[in-house]
Amino acid sequence: MTTSTVKTNLLGLTQQEMEKFFDSIGEKRFRAGQVMKWIHHFGVDDFDAMTNVSKALRDKLKVIAEVRGPEVVSEDISTDGTRKWVVRVASGSCVETVYIPQGKRGTLCVSSQAGCALDCSFCSTGKQGFNSNLTAAEVIGQVWIANKSFGSVPATVDRAITNVVMMGMGEPLLNFDNVVAAMHLMMDDLGYGISKRRVTLSTSGVVPMIDELAKHIDVSLALSLHAPNDALRNQLVPINKKYPLKMLLESCQRYMSSLGEKRVLTIEYTLLKDINDKVEHAVEMVELLKNIPCKINLIPFNPFPHSGYERPSNNAIRRFQDQLHQAGFNVTVRTTRGEDIDAACGQLVGQVLDRTRRSERYIAVRELNADSDLAQNAANTN
Repeated sequence: MTTSTVKTNLLGLTQQEMEKFFDSIGEKRFRAGQVMKWIHHFGVDDFDAMTNVSKALRDKLKVIAEVRGPEVVSEDISTDGTRKWVVRVASGSCVETVYIPQGKRGTLCVSSQAGCALDCSFCSTGKQGFNSNLTAAEVIGQVWIANKSFGSVPATVDRAITNVVMMGMGEPLLNFDNVVAAMHLMMDDLGYGISKRRVTLSTSGVVPMIDELAKHIDVSLALSLHAPNDALRNQLVPINKKYPLKMLLESCQRYMSSLGEKRVLTIEYTLLKDINDKVEHAVEMVELLKNIPCKINLIPFNPFPHSGYERPSNNAIRRFQDQLHQAGFNVTVRTTRGEDIDAACGQLVGQVLDRTRRSERYIAVRELNADSDLAQNAANTN
């Protein structure tokens, strides 16, 4: 009686893990770099295509290993150039990945979990509850899929994806090991070679894991604040009941201090009409953040069905922004992107049943036009 071999998925292995893998099968460690370049620089998932690897090793790898990303269910392209991929992960759940082009910058918003357990009241992802953690291969696989769709080779100067933000579905710090491994691959020159300043992890405030993060990696940090006081934040971001603002901001300051550089905390603040958008809220926010080097992103609420919240008026948004500006803060209002394909901030849900036909159409178009698309997108600016 024979037993089937469970193949090792090389897509999610860091450089150190890849070297250990080749050690374990009696091969030289330098093979790790060769294979990583094929996977991440060129998007190759076929060992036979890895031409600088010996045929004997390629045959061995075909038996014991694989390069397998998440299944692409659909790819939608917005009128403003935003793209959204719905991908199916091993648990059977679907997650969403969003690419946002802006000038020379191309930002990829990556998911870390299918669903989310934190249940922030204004976020559609939280409304479906928690389904599963993504593996490291499923997290970095989103970058791999997007990168291949543009025909972009990370070793070149001009590329489509210049920034990655862990701001998609899920709380990244609740899937700590897999997210950290994937972020190492994002920054590794054998992976995607993205600067540590351009890889950002966004958290709702899992204090112990913010402190743990500093021991493992030095990516940029964003805090989903959304309220300037504990009473209101308890309603909007329930994890605040466990880790209130004073404790949370102290942990963020410790993390930023650990970087040993002049880097600032990013504050994300979703503006909800008549909930947290009043001048008095801005005044409270000034007091709360007065001793914290930070930049503030204001995000007008993006409506979704049955949320119970509304987007503030443009006048209310400007008043809030002006109040913070006058206090000396660097403040931007995030432009809503990809709203026509439900790709705007807070709208990611991974629901795909009503998109089956559209999915088939996009997959067919992608296959028919692959060569011309790759040639065109390879010229995207960095």
